[in-house]
Amino acid sequence: MKQTELQDDLVLQYLVKPATQEVSKKKAIILLHGVGSNEADLFSLAPLLPAEFIVISARGPVTLGSGRYAWYEVDFSSGKPAINAGQEKQSRERILEFVEQVKQKYSLDEVYLGGFSQGAIMSYSLGLLHPGTITGVVALSGRILQEIRPEVKPGKDVENLKVFIAHGTQDGTLPVHYAREAKEYLQQLQVTPACFEYNGGHQITQEVLTNLANWLQK
Repeated sequence: MKQTELQDDLVLQYLVKPATQEVSKKKAIILLHGVGSNEADLFSLAPLLPAEFIVISARGPVTLGSGRYAWYEVDFSSGKPAINAGQEKQSRERILEFVEQVKQKYSLDEVYLGGFSQGAIMSYSLGLLHPGTITGVVALSGRILQEIRPEVKPGKDVENLKVFIAHGTQDGTLPVHYAREAKEYLQQLQVTPACFEYNGGHQITQEVLTNLANWLQK
């Protein structure tokens, strides 16, 4: 199998990079891209992530244009992001099914779900609503949707969730207050996230990747 070959045997299409180092626990990180991007975007980060992880990058089910996908449509015209709630719920259900399929296919002990921007939003939602399904959430330049919060059930499963947050202080798309608000909300749920703010905009920097790789290896 070529690493750049799109796989379509599961409920979402994806790219996969096998682990290059064997450890006692089989681990994977599933990456979810942002609006208007595709699975190749975050897959380019795979060589920079820990060698013991299988890296899987999935394609969003909503087509916006040629090579451009999303997890749901979002409208920023009011100055605040307004989501297509129906698409968000459908995508969340697809991601949940995909995670379970990936766990079974690769006989995994630990699965981390993470993404950038809208991919981070989806990772938060799945982690908070189905916390027993994954080991941890990686949220790069994202936010926790207000829409899902009434459905979050506090308890041991949520408390055991590992969370990594990274956000640029000059982010003009999703301002850094979303990261600070997420940290505060998680702490109310007895979750202590690893939080990193960095100088930069709506992007993933080398500093973020270094911090993420270190966190994944703890």
